[in-house]
Amino acid sequence: MADKLDVQQALKRSLQTEKNAMNFYRLAARHMRHRQARELFELLASEEREHARHFYQLYQGGDLPEFDVCMNRSTQEDVDYLLQQEQTLLADLTVRKAMELAMEKEQQLEAHLRELAGRFDDAEIRQVFLANADSTRNHYLLIESEYALMMAMVHETDMDTFVRE
Repeated sequence: MADKLDVQQALKRSLQTEKNAMNFYRLAARHMRHRQARELFELLASEEREHARHFYQLYQGGDLPEFDVCMNRSTQEDVDYLLQQEQTLLADLTVRKAMELAMEKEQQLEAHLRELAGRFDDAEIRQVFLANADSTRNHYLLIESEYALMMAMVHETDMDTFVRE
C-alpha cells in the first residue's frame, strides 16, 4: 500500500498532530478555573505526549532532535496552531465549551488515526496507529464522562439507578 517515504511522512505528521493536541490541552488547562477540568486537561496533555513518543520512536528520519527537545521546542507551526486556538477558543473559554471542543477533537483524531492505520501493510506501524486511536477513544470517553458529571447530567455509574427510579 504505502511506500517507506509515505510511512515516514505519516509518522512525522502524526507526531505533530499529537504535539498540537498536547499543546492545546496544556493551553486549555492554564485557562481552567475549575480544578477537575484543569486536572483532566493536564492528564490529556500528558497522554498526548506519550502518543507522540510512539510515533517518534518509529520515525526514521534524521531531521528531528531528541524527543524531549522536539516536544518542548516551538516551531512556527506550533505557534500558528496555538495562536489560532487562542483567537477562536480562548476568547470566551468556559469549562463546557472546552470540553465540547475536546470531545470533538478527540472524535476527529480517532477517525483520522483509524483511516491512517488502514493505509499501511506494516503490522507494527498499523498497530501504533490503532493503539493511538483506541487511546484517543478512551480520551473521548473520559472527557464525556467528566462533562456529564460537571454539567449535572446523569453519570454513567448512576445510569441504572436513574433508569429504575
